[in-house]
Amino acid sequence: MITEINFDGLIGPTHNYAALSFGNLASAANAGNISRPREAALQGLAKMRFAMGLGLPQAYLLPLERPDANWLRSLGFAGSDAQVCAAAHAADPRLFAQACSASAMWTANAATVSPAPDTRDGRAHLSVANLSRMTHRSIEPAQTEAQLRLAFAHPAFAVHAAVPACFGDEGAANHMRLAASHEAPGLEIFVYGEEGGRFPARQNRRASEAVARRHGLDAARTLFVAQSAAAIDAGAFHNDVVAVANGHLLFAHEQAFADPAALKADLARLMPEAVYVEVPSAAVSLADAIRSYLFNSQLVTLPDGGMALILPNEARDCAPVKAWLETLVAGNGPIRAVHFVEVRESMRNGGGPACLRLRVVAEPDTIDPRFRLSEARADQLEAVIGQYWPAEIGPDDLGNPALWEAAWAARRELLKALEF
Repeated sequence: MITEINFDGLIGPTHNYAALSFGNLASAANAGNISRPREAALQGLAKMRFAMGLGLPQAYLLPLERPDANWLRSLGFAGSDAQVCAAAHAADPRLFAQACSASAMWTANAATVSPAPDTRDGRAHLSVANLSRMTHRSIEPAQTEAQLRLAFAHPAFAVHAAVPACFGDEGAANHMRLAASHEAPGLEIFVYGEEGGRFPARQNRRASEAVARRHGLDAARTLFVAQSAAAIDAGAFHNDVVAVANGHLLFAHEQAFADPAALKADLARLMPEAVYVEVPSAAVSLADAIRSYLFNSQLVTLPDGGMALILPNEARDCAPVKAWLETLVAGNGPIRAVHFVEVRESMRNGGGPACLRLRVVAEPDTIDPRFRLSEARADQLEAVIGQYWPAEIGPDDLGNPALWEAAWAARRELLKALEF
């Protein structure tokens, strides 16, 4: 039986605050701060354990190799890995910081996923995101694709390479699916941005249309919806900062979409049973929604059929958001519970619980078991992280050869422990 499996990104040993993501307000605000890679990875793992404790299937994706010496070689630096890194850091510290980014931890940007009930050939389709709008993220697709082809090698899946980089595609963070059940055909909603605002629009409509064609989606059950310019300019660099969907529920801020009335009309026409829960600006401002990452929560269906939100602690700490959540749960709507988790290290770089996971609806037995999480595997990961991940990285540490060697060694130990 197919079910939803969350693939969280293991946070890599070079997690740092270099503020590489223009338009991401949290990333910019924490530029130059001391990061804590070990704590970050353990926070992410604790979130995965919490989800498993709720009865939800859990999997993970591996951190990519950082610093990425091969990418630096493509830019003309030569020698051994250490020599390449030393030369790049000496010539252009900002460029070198791009090669060190641990941003692949946010697996909501790894790919766009269409489950088998939605596709023409009855397979689950994954299209790797090109992430072409941000240099540090544009390095990721080739390594991400290789990993997805391992995890989803079963014939039940089709894995596609990234669409051409001229059309920005940032994956599932700009994609939502509504369906009566996992087995039922769904309504897939692709959210894109229009250029011309304060910050760049990272999702291009043509990229979304290309992904929909590749996946063989029914055009009658596929929507392309513009994100509001106000949301992007306020710092909602991805749709999942202001909206999230699950089952028959779409949960969004009043200012999430350019034309919310049209979206509501389409939902009423195509999926009359859909429920649209809209948070008004009068209750939660756009700024508070983005600061707290209210919508960058995991909206999940529990084994008993009820829905719950898994939110960052920052949502609990924001008074208007906390008050609204109390009203939400006290009502008679689909969301019956809220849970708060500590992912502060990720939040300081602009990634909440939803950023850290890629949702895949599939039969668990079709997935490479090395990517599935169990309590025993979580214990194993915790031990590796505790032994090999750096405790802290300051702004001057990226140029330290000892850090590069430690990061490469940490990843090698992880792969060895997981039998990759």
